[in-house]
Amino acid sequence: MKLPRRQITSIFHFSAAALAVTLVLSALPQHAAPQSPAGAFVFALDPSQSKVHWTLGTTLHTVHGTFALKKGALQLDPSTGKVSGQIVADATSGRSDNDSRDKKMHKDVLESSRFTDIVFRPHHIEGKVAPQGESTVQLHGVFLLHGAEHEFAVPVHANLAADHWSATANFNIPFIDWGLKNPSTWFSKVDHAVAVELDLKGTFPNPPSP
Repeated sequence: MKLPRRQITSIFHFSAAALAVTLVLSALPQHAAPQSPAGAFVFALDPSQSKVHWTLGTTLHTVHGTFALKKGALQLDPSTGKVSGQIVADATSGRSDNDSRDKKMHKDVLESSRFTDIVFRPHHIEGKVAPQGESTVQLHGVFLLHGAEHEFAVPVHANLAADHWSATANFNIPFIDWGLKNPSTWFSKVDHAVAVELDLKGTFPNPPSP
């Protein structure tokens, strides 16, 4: 079947245009995946070597407990102080060595079946981190607890050595003021803030230069 001249001309023009677009696109530079800024520190958390301890005062006694960490990775640009990434704890892992108390904590206070993660997302750092050795800084960011976000600052003491790092932090979380249920009873009143102690360890995918 012979096509009309007008249809042949249209097909030719369309093919030529498609070829031109292909050639132009192939000549454009390809965008690579985003790279870490030069000199950035990348901290990879090792959850198996890291711990979260918490302490809650009551009128009867002091309660001690733990949470397990799930994952964490942070990137720090020392030239600007900007930080990205997050550290995630498993809300369902909270334990205080008392089954009835823990059941109440998970069901009534944390509602951990709904809010399974406790997350800290830092956005900037106050102070300087030494490429090697000890540093004390303030890490500012957003704390996600029970589905709500709160601006928060964490004092951190860090130690960088070769291809690994460690850090400790101690701070108080005003969980009742943040809207979580008050677990007090008529015979036992609890503090409105829980004391948290972090003991973090990890590695450097790209060790910083001293």
